[in-house]
Amino acid sequence: MLKKISPIISPELMKVLMQMGHGDEICLGDGNFPSESIGKRVVRADGHGTEELLKAILEFFPLDTFADDSVFLMQTVSKTEPVPQIWASYRNIIQSSEEKAVFNDFGMIERFDFYERAKNCYAVVATGESALYANIILKKGVVIL
Repeated sequence: MLKKISPIISPELMKVLMQMGHGDEICLGDGNFPSESIGKRVVRADGHGTEELLKAILEFFPLDTFADDSVFLMQTVSKTEPVPQIWASYRNIIQSSEEKAVFNDFGMIERFDFYERAKNCYAVVATGESALYANIILKKGVVIL
């Protein structure tokens, strides 16, 4: 083990985060997300929720400052569905991170367009998240030293 790295960041996930370059995207898929059929690289994070993974990832992961949106959510299928509670949690996690200055709001993507975008992500993290509409895509930015 190393110090200051959350134990839910597996060696495989850390490797993927480090391999990603500016503009690459990573999808955190909930337990219902078709990770294996969509992802060209799939990192298993069974037993972990997207909220705890998002918080741990943002300790290392810069969001893209050059894009209009750097965080994307899958829209609910019906406009009459209530806003998923997990989205407020995502907002709080991002606004509590060092990436708060970069974050304006979520880019919303229709369900099937979200699947297509996820196919082009550098990797998909298959989580054990049970909340509905908990899928989230992060666009990587640059680290300025």
